[in-house]
Amino acid sequence: MLKKSTFNFLRELIDNNNREWFAENKFRYEEAKLDLFALITPLIKDLAAIDPEFSADTEPKKCLLRIYRDVRFSLNKDPYKKNYGIAFDVKGYGPSTPAYYLHLEPGNCFFGVGFWMPESKIVKSIREEIDYNGDEFLEIINDKDYQKIFSLSKEDSLKKAPKGYEIDHPLIEYLRLKSFISIYPLKEEDFYKENIVDKLKTAFQVIQPFILFLRKAVSE
Repeated sequence: MLKKSTFNFLRELIDNNNREWFAENKFRYEEAKLDLFALITPLIKDLAAIDPEFSADTEPKKCLLRIYRDVRFSLNKDPYKKNYGIAFDVKGYGPSTPAYYLHLEPGNCFFGVGFWMPESKIVKSIREEIDYNGDEFLEIINDKDYQKIFSLSKEDSLKKAPKGYEIDHPLIEYLRLKSFISIYPLKEEDFYKENIVDKLKTAFQVIQPFILFLRKAVSE
């Protein structure tokens, strides 16, 4: 579980997103990092026991994403992110590999799994897999254990049918997706409880059929 000070640092950072404030409070960020590493460490062990593509030798510091923003091509020049991002990179991690991502932000915490806005060839492969093996896909996302925890994000979706598919295709709502992500919404308060690792371990287990479906789609 996490200390409340770890989230409180973010709250103050949101209101003081400048280099001067951050420099004065960097010791608090370093303390928050240690707190996050203490959460990440058992999660590494649990995920490695469930997904053979994830290494148990992964270092916690490799999972915690930088808090510094790349502002070179952004109109928003705030130098720091308003969240902690934790990515569990599997073997061969890259644009053609489904990802595990834990997002910690005051008022907006979630665990996301899958592909966010992948390149067109990945989208094409996943759509083909859904088209060919629709029953398997529906079985995964309609599974009672999946639905207790996750929901399939439909935020990134085409308004029309993608090229090669008819608008009356029985799976058109999934074929129109541009991102293929399962979302597990969490509350900040969840991270103050001792069972948070167990909750995420259960999520790791439940999401495996979804991960395997996506891996199969992009490997063929």
